[in-house]
Amino acid sequence: MLLLALDTATPAVTVALHDGDSVVAESSQVDARRHGELLLPAVDRVLGAAGRTPDELTGIVVGVGPGPYTGLRVGIVTALTFGAALSVPVHGLCTLDGIAYAAGRAGLTGEFVVATDARRKEVYWARYADARTRVTEPAVDRPAELTEPLAGLTAVGAGAVQYADAFTDVRADLPQHQSAAALASLAAEKLRTDGPDAGFLPVQPLYLRRPDAQVPANYKVVTPK
Repeated sequence: MLLLALDTATPAVTVALHDGDSVVAESSQVDARRHGELLLPAVDRVLGAAGRTPDELTGIVVGVGPGPYTGLRVGIVTALTFGAALSVPVHGLCTLDGIAYAAGRAGLTGEFVVATDARRKEVYWARYADARTRVTEPAVDRPAELTEPLAGLTAVGAGAVQYADAFTDVRADLPQHQSAAALASLAAEKLRTDGPDAGFLPVQPLYLRRPDAQVPANYKVVTPK
């Protein structure tokens, strides 16, 4: 097994390589405006650090969000392109699941919530029974709307830190952005225990809302005479 994992759904441009036993190389850079510029060099850097080549890959793992429109599609298109070029499967995972898994590896136990920044004064979030078990579908809401339903739960992620007043027991010491190393480790664990189809999501972006850029209302189409 040799998995290339990548995610661009959060401000982190993150890539990792997993050989089925452990992460052998990883790269993460936090820059919300340069996903397209940073991703492929990071892939090249990770493969080079591990001394591996693309044709050795047995699968691609990609975080499918939720995340902002432009950044999220960079990672998904790149993953699908690698999968098609190399004729290897592409496995989708919820980005929030990767953050939850990383929090569990850092020692967090029990129920908790993961929240990331969704812009527009909103957060993407999901609730977890433990680091491997998500119990709600990913959603997007204003933090103030979550104060009562999530009361008493530990909260992790950049969204929780940014809107700390709306959450209980915010753990700023735990991972705030996605880590491809955690995503790769989670995928490898699923493949070892459940097989290639168990627990993976369709490789389609979880936008959860309309993109910021839209065609103006009453748009006038001009055609040549």
